[in-house]
Amino acid sequence: MADLEGQVIGVRTVESWKQQLERGKESNKLIVVDFTASWCGPCRFIAPVLAEIARNTPEAIFLKVDVDELRTVAEECSIEAMPTFLFFKEGKLVDKVVGAKREELQLTVTKHVSVAAA
Repeated sequence: MADLEGQVIGVRTVESWKQQLERGKESNKLIVVDFTASWCGPCRFIAPVLAEIARNTPEAIFLKVDVDELRTVAEECSIEAMPTFLFFKEGKLVDKVVGAKREELQLTVTKHVSVAAA
């Protein structure tokens, strides 16, 4: 899985979703999940920003979930707007950013990665 460091991983099945959450628990890494939709303009705007943050933050796992492809996962996570970014640590939700907010997204990733490193 080391070859996936620095990338945003597209999650297309419920099984893959469960595997990635388990991977985050086992590695003790922060998981950042981008809930997105192909028709969402702000989602397309923030996608390259998230990719850049992922490249610069190999100590976190970055996932992308299309709410239309994985509706059950989006419902389980109570996603009501796109984009929504959820932050998980040790299998627990620790933070949330709603909207294409570049600075808030970067600050939230930095905050949780530095806590994990401490």
